[in-house]
Amino acid sequence: MIAVLKPGTTDAQIENLSSWIKLQGLDVHLSRGSLHTVIGLVGDTSKIDADLLESLEIVESVKRISEPFKSANRKFHPDDSVISVGNTSVGGNIFAVMAGPCSVESEAQVMEIAHAVKAAGATMLRGGAFKPRTSPYDFQGLKADGIEILIEAKKETGLPIVTEIMNANHLPLFEEVDVIQVGARNMQNFELLKELGRTQKPILLKRGLANTLKELLMSAEYIMAGGNENVILCERGIRTFETYTRNTLDLSAVPLLHELSHLPVIIDPSHATGVARLVKPMALAAVACGANGLMIEVHNDPAHALCDGAQSLTPETFADVMASVRQVRSALGGN
Repeated sequence: MIAVLKPGTTDAQIENLSSWIKLQGLDVHLSRGSLHTVIGLVGDTSKIDADLLESLEIVESVKRISEPFKSANRKFHPDDSVISVGNTSVGGNIFAVMAGPCSVESEAQVMEIAHAVKAAGATMLRGGAFKPRTSPYDFQGLKADGIEILIEAKKETGLPIVTEIMNANHLPLFEEVDVIQVGARNMQNFELLKELGRTQKPILLKRGLANTLKELLMSAEYIMAGGNENVILCERGIRTFETYTRNTLDLSAVPLLHELSHLPVIIDPSHATGVARLVKPMALAAVACGANGLMIEVHNDPAHALCDGAQSLTPETFADVMASVRQVRSALGGN
């Protein structure tokens, strides 16, 4: 349930109403938008008389929310959320580009790529230190050493770093990581999501290979219910019967997620297609359909990459993609 307050409602009046709601055994989610202030009532709202609430002088309207996700719901938070990440942000009119290797392989490799993607316009450096692999015999990442390499690249370039977590026990290793990524395989690892909800770090939540948008938003809700509202959603392709691509990129997810939720939505065209030559057209399509950013894999030697070389762009190709992204954003009126 939400209560939309009338313009001109004072902080004292909001505090009085919030206190009364809490006395009814409910939690309060306050959202101050550009036009309205919205109080979200979280919990068992069946005990609340909606007519009584709507009759209050400061209340403009009362609405019940049927969707099970509350904190992630745009009805709770009408304005777009903008998530601060180091010296940059994601959301609203701020377009983010996370670029870097699928796997951290060496310090020299990461440093070369970090400088290249920054020069091309990337706003964050992504790199895998812990790698979930389908085969137990594939390269599993450098783990803690990989995070240290990313931190050194961050110090040298100033780019905030994004890397994936596999286990809540690894959280102490992520103290200097700017964005913690939850991969597709862990989207419904609810115990991990609960732990991440107790942090205040931005969380990049990837859609699972066979999950619905509702399930993605419910996973976001797990994080937000713990008190961490810094969630970025990522569409990275879903599994279909098509075999020419690694997955099928669901671009319709972008406008639908924007309609349902206030959280930023980015696209990962690298994992979505699994084919380097398809990354550019899918990246441009993502910009056109309203995505708040991109996550693109870049490797200085894709042919010899230890992980996902087939979908990785060279630094030169990435620079070309970024130039086209800027052209599309400019045509659409973006900054």
